[in-house]
Amino acid sequence: MEKALWNYSMEEIAAGYAEEDEAYRCVFCGKSFEKGKIFQEEDGLYDAFGAVRAHVKMAHGTPTNCLLSGNPAAAGISGVQKRLLELLSEGKNDRQIAAEMGITPSTVRNHRFRLREKEKQAKIFLALMHALEQKTKEGIMDTDQGRLEEVHPAAAMVDDRYSITWQEREKVLKTYMNEDGSLKQIPAREKKKIIILREIMKRFEPGREYTEKEVNRILKEIYAEDFPSIRRALIEYGFMDRTDDCSAYRAAGILPDGGKH
Repeated sequence: MEKALWNYSMEEIAAGYAEEDEAYRCVFCGKSFEKGKIFQEEDGLYDAFGAVRAHVKMAHGTPTNCLLSGNPAAAGISGVQKRLLELLSEGKNDRQIAAEMGITPSTVRNHRFRLREKEKQAKIFLALMHALEQKTKEGIMDTDQGRLEEVHPAAAMVDDRYSITWQEREKVLKTYMNEDGSLKQIPAREKKKIIILREIMKRFEPGREYTEKEVNRILKEIYAEDFPSIRRALIEYGFMDRTDDCSAYRAAGILPDGGKH
Protein backbone atom coordinates (compact mmCIF):
# COMPACT_ATOMS: atom_id res chain seq x y z
CA MET A 1 0.00 0.00 0.00
CA GLU A 2 1.58 3.28 -1.07
CA LYS A 3 1.98 6.20 1.27
CA ALA A 4 0.12 9.42 0.61
CA LEU A 5 2.17 11.82 -1.50
CA TRP A 6 2.61 14.38 1.28
CA ASN A 7 4.38 11.80 3.47
CA TYR A 8 7.41 11.91 1.18
CA SER A 9 10.09 14.58 1.29
CA MET A 10 10.17 17.43 -1.21
CA GLU A 11 13.26 15.89 -2.82
CA GLU A 12 11.58 12.49 -3.18
CA ILE A 13 8.44 13.99 -4.73
CA ALA A 14 10.51 16.03 -7.18
CA ALA A 15 12.48 12.91 -8.18
CA GLY A 16 9.37 10.74 -8.39
CA TYR A 17 10.76 7.93 -6.23
CA ALA A 18 11.96 7.21 -2.70
CA GLU A 19 14.61 4.87 -1.35
CA GLU A 20 13.54 2.43 1.36
CA ASP A 21 15.57 -0.14 3.29
CA GLU A 22 14.96 -2.96 0.83
CA ALA A 23 13.58 -1.25 -2.25
CA TYR A 24 12.97 1.87 -4.32
CA ARG A 25 9.34 3.01 -4.56
CA CYS A 26 7.46 5.21 -7.02
CA VAL A 27 5.83 8.00 -4.99
CA PHE A 28 3.02 8.43 -7.53
CA CYS A 29 1.63 4.89 -7.74
CA GLY A 30 3.49 3.01 -5.02
CA LYS A 31 5.13 0.42 -7.29
CA SER A 32 8.14 -1.09 -5.53
CA PHE A 33 11.45 -2.33 -6.96
CA GLU A 34 13.34 -4.64 -4.62
CA LYS A 35 17.07 -4.05 -4.31
CA GLY A 36 19.30 -6.81 -5.64
CA LYS A 37 16.90 -7.83 -8.40
CA ILE A 38 16.95 -7.17 -12.14
CA PHE A 39 13.84 -5.74 -13.77
CA GLN A 40 12.63 -5.80 -17.36
CA GLU A 41 11.24 -2.46 -18.45
CA GLU A 42 10.09 -1.49 -21.93
CA ASP A 43 13.51 -0.36 -23.11
CA GLY A 44 15.80 -2.84 -21.36
CA LEU A 45 17.03 -4.45 -18.14
CA TYR A 46 17.64 -2.41 -14.99
CA ASP A 47 18.67 -2.81 -11.40
CA ALA A 48 16.19 -1.50 -8.80
CA PHE A 49 17.47 2.08 -8.93
CA GLY A 50 17.41 2.25 -12.72
CA ALA A 51 14.07 0.46 -12.89
CA VAL A 52 12.23 2.90 -10.63
CA ARG A 53 13.59 5.86 -12.60
CA ALA A 54 12.60 4.25 -15.90
CA HIS A 55 9.18 3.39 -14.47
CA VAL A 56 8.51 6.98 -13.36
CA LYS A 57 9.41 8.29 -16.80
CA MET A 58 7.43 5.71 -18.78
CA ALA A 59 4.39 5.40 -16.51
CA HIS A 60 3.98 8.98 -15.33
CA GLY A 61 6.06 11.22 -17.58
CA THR A 62 8.08 13.78 -15.67
CA PRO A 63 7.32 14.38 -11.97
CA THR A 64 6.31 17.91 -12.97
CA ASN A 65 3.67 16.63 -15.36
CA CYS A 66 2.39 14.12 -12.84
CA LEU A 67 2.09 16.74 -10.10
CA LEU A 68 0.31 19.13 -12.45
CA SER A 69 -2.18 16.44 -13.51
CA GLY A 70 -4.03 16.70 -10.21
CA ASN A 71 -6.41 19.18 -8.65
CA PRO A 72 -4.67 22.61 -8.56
CA ALA A 73 -6.23 23.31 -5.15
CA ALA A 74 -4.04 20.56 -3.68
CA ALA A 75 -0.99 22.64 -4.64
CA GLY A 76 -2.58 25.92 -3.57
CA ILE A 77 -2.69 27.30 -7.10
CA SER A 78 -5.48 28.43 -9.41
CA GLY A 79 -6.48 26.75 -12.65
CA VAL A 80 -4.86 29.60 -14.59
CA GLN A 81 -1.60 29.22 -12.65
CA LYS A 82 -1.69 25.47 -13.25
CA ARG A 83 -1.99 26.01 -17.02
CA LEU A 84 0.83 28.55 -16.91
CA LEU A 85 3.09 26.05 -15.13
CA GLU A 86 2.21 23.38 -17.68
CA LEU A 87 3.28 25.66 -20.51
CA LEU A 88 6.44 26.71 -18.68
CA SER A 89 7.32 23.05 -18.19
CA GLU A 90 7.07 22.65 -21.96
CA GLY A 91 9.75 25.32 -22.35
CA LYS A 92 7.51 28.00 -23.84
CA ASN A 93 8.38 31.68 -23.47
CA ASP A 94 6.11 34.52 -22.34
CA ARG A 95 4.88 35.38 -25.84
CA GLN A 96 4.07 31.77 -26.67
CA ILE A 97 2.27 31.32 -23.36
CA ALA A 98 0.31 34.53 -23.89
CA ALA A 99 -0.83 33.36 -27.32
CA GLU A 100 -1.75 29.92 -25.99
CA MET A 101 -3.77 31.30 -23.06
CA GLY A 102 -5.26 34.30 -24.85
CA ILE A 103 -3.70 36.87 -22.53
CA THR A 104 -1.02 39.53 -22.86
CA PRO A 105 2.71 38.90 -22.21
CA SER A 106 2.56 41.41 -19.34
CA THR A 107 -0.18 39.33 -17.72
CA VAL A 108 2.04 36.26 -18.07
CA ARG A 109 4.89 38.12 -16.36
CA ASN A 110 2.52 39.15 -13.58
CA HIS A 111 1.50 35.53 -13.02
CA ARG A 112 5.15 34.47 -12.96
CA PHE A 113 5.86 37.13 -10.33
CA ARG A 114 2.97 35.90 -8.18
CA LEU A 115 4.22 32.32 -8.43
CA ARG A 116 7.69 33.40 -7.28
CA GLU A 117 6.12 35.23 -4.34
CA LYS A 118 4.10 32.11 -3.52
CA GLU A 119 7.32 30.09 -3.56
CA LYS A 120 8.96 32.48 -1.08
CA GLN A 121 5.92 32.34 1.20
CA ALA A 122 5.86 28.54 1.00
CA LYS A 123 9.50 28.32 2.08
CA ILE A 124 8.86 30.52 5.11
CA PHE A 125 5.70 28.59 5.98
CA LEU A 126 7.51 25.24 5.72
CA ALA A 127 10.28 26.56 7.95
CA LEU A 128 7.72 27.71 10.52
CA MET A 129 5.92 24.37 10.49
CA HIS A 130 9.21 22.49 10.78
CA ALA A 131 10.18 24.60 13.78
CA LEU A 132 6.78 23.98 15.33
CA GLU A 133 7.01 20.24 14.71
CA GLN A 134 10.43 20.14 16.32
CA LYS A 135 8.98 21.85 19.37
CA THR A 136 5.80 19.83 19.79
CA LYS A 137 6.96 16.45 18.39
CA GLU A 138 3.30 15.46 18.23
CA GLY A 139 1.92 17.51 15.36
CA ILE A 140 -0.61 19.19 17.67
CA MET A 141 -0.68 22.51 19.48
CA ASP A 142 -1.80 23.57 22.90
CA THR A 143 -4.26 26.43 23.30
CA ASP A 144 -6.09 27.98 26.21
CA GLN A 145 -9.13 25.90 25.23
CA GLY A 146 -7.27 22.62 24.79
CA ARG A 147 -5.19 20.76 22.25
CA LEU A 148 -5.97 21.27 18.59
CA GLU A 149 -6.74 18.36 16.29
CA GLU A 150 -4.25 17.96 13.44
CA VAL A 151 -5.52 19.20 10.06
CA HIS A 152 -5.71 16.52 7.37
CA PRO A 153 -2.92 17.18 4.82
CA ALA A 154 -5.15 17.59 1.75
CA ALA A 155 -7.50 20.15 3.29
CA ALA A 156 -8.70 22.39 0.46
CA MET A 157 -8.35 25.60 2.51
CA VAL A 158 -7.11 25.77 6.09
CA ASP A 159 -8.75 28.49 8.19
CA ASP A 160 -10.57 28.94 11.52
CA ARG A 161 -12.91 26.08 10.65
CA TYR A 162 -10.02 23.71 11.38
CA SER A 163 -9.23 25.15 14.82
CA ILE A 164 -10.84 22.19 16.52
CA THR A 165 -10.03 21.16 20.08
CA TRP A 166 -10.43 17.66 21.40
CA GLN A 167 -13.25 18.89 23.62
CA GLU A 168 -15.13 20.35 20.65
CA ARG A 169 -14.68 17.15 18.70
CA GLU A 170 -16.10 14.97 21.46
CA LYS A 171 -19.08 17.28 21.96
CA VAL A 172 -19.96 17.34 18.25
CA LEU A 173 -19.64 13.57 17.87
CA LYS A 174 -21.88 13.02 20.88
CA THR A 175 -24.47 15.44 19.47
CA TYR A 176 -24.58 14.29 15.85
CA MET A 177 -23.59 10.62 15.84
CA ASN A 178 -25.19 7.52 17.31
CA GLU A 179 -23.25 4.94 19.27
CA ASP A 180 -23.26 2.59 16.27
CA GLY A 181 -21.45 5.21 14.15
CA SER A 182 -24.47 6.28 12.13
CA LEU A 183 -25.22 9.95 11.65
CA LYS A 184 -28.27 11.61 13.20
CA GLN A 185 -28.12 14.60 10.86
CA ILE A 186 -25.62 16.60 8.83
CA PRO A 187 -24.46 19.67 10.79
CA ALA A 188 -25.14 23.03 9.19
CA ARG A 189 -22.02 24.73 10.57
CA GLU A 190 -18.92 23.95 8.54
CA LYS A 191 -16.66 23.47 11.55
CA LYS A 192 -18.95 20.79 12.93
CA LYS A 193 -19.29 19.26 9.47
CA ILE A 194 -15.50 18.92 9.23
CA ILE A 195 -15.45 17.04 12.54
CA ILE A 196 -18.10 14.65 11.25
CA LEU A 197 -16.35 14.14 7.91
CA ARG A 198 -13.09 13.37 9.69
CA GLU A 199 -14.88 10.73 11.74
CA ILE A 200 -16.54 9.24 8.65
CA MET A 201 -13.14 8.86 6.97
CA LYS A 202 -12.23 6.28 9.61
CA ARG A 203 -14.48 3.91 7.64
CA PHE A 204 -12.12 4.09 4.65
CA GLU A 205 -8.79 2.29 4.47
CA PRO A 206 -5.89 4.66 3.61
CA GLY A 207 -4.43 3.94 0.19
CA ARG A 208 -7.21 1.58 -0.89
CA GLU A 209 -9.09 2.39 -4.09
CA TYR A 210 -12.90 2.32 -3.93
CA THR A 211 -15.52 2.35 -6.66
CA GLU A 212 -18.36 4.85 -6.36
CA LYS A 213 -20.68 1.95 -5.57
CA GLU A 214 -18.47 0.88 -2.67
CA VAL A 215 -18.27 4.45 -1.37
CA ASN A 216 -22.06 4.78 -1.55
CA ARG A 217 -22.54 1.50 0.31
CA ILE A 218 -20.34 2.65 3.19
CA LEU A 219 -21.96 6.09 3.35
CA LYS A 220 -25.49 4.62 3.25
CA GLU A 221 -24.66 2.74 6.45
CA ILE A 222 -23.78 6.07 8.03
CA TYR A 223 -26.53 8.31 6.66
CA ALA A 224 -28.91 6.74 4.16
CA GLU A 225 -31.11 9.85 4.06
CA ASP A 226 -28.59 11.88 2.04
CA PHE A 227 -25.38 9.96 1.43
CA PRO A 228 -24.65 11.80 -1.88
CA SER A 229 -24.23 15.06 0.06
CA ILE A 230 -21.70 13.41 2.35
CA ARG A 231 -19.81 12.00 -0.64
CA ARG A 232 -19.65 15.44 -2.25
CA ALA A 233 -18.52 17.03 1.02
CA LEU A 234 -15.69 14.51 1.40
CA ILE A 235 -14.41 15.60 -2.01
CA GLU A 236 -15.05 19.30 -1.46
CA TYR A 237 -13.21 19.43 1.86
CA GLY A 238 -10.25 17.41 0.59
CA PHE A 239 -10.87 14.23 2.59
CA MET A 240 -11.19 12.08 -0.54
CA ASP A 241 -9.91 12.17 -4.11
CA ARG A 242 -11.65 10.81 -7.17
CA THR A 243 -10.71 10.32 -10.79
CA ASP A 244 -12.19 12.64 -13.41
CA ASP A 245 -14.64 9.95 -14.56
CA CYS A 246 -15.68 9.20 -10.94
CA SER A 247 -14.64 5.56 -11.38
CA ALA A 248 -12.22 5.52 -8.43
CA TYR A 249 -12.14 7.10 -4.99
CA ARG A 250 -9.41 7.12 -2.37
CA ALA A 251 -8.55 8.83 0.90
CA ALA A 252 -6.96 12.10 -0.25
CA GLY A 253 -3.46 11.61 -1.60
CA ILE A 254 -2.66 10.05 -4.95
CA LEU A 255 -4.74 8.38 -7.62
CA PRO A 256 -3.60 6.35 -10.62
CA ASP A 257 -3.61 7.39 -14.26
CA GLY A 258 -3.80 11.15 -13.90
CA GLY A 259 -6.73 11.24 -11.50
CA LYS A 260 -7.43 14.28 -9.37
CA HIS A 261 -5.36 14.86 -6.26
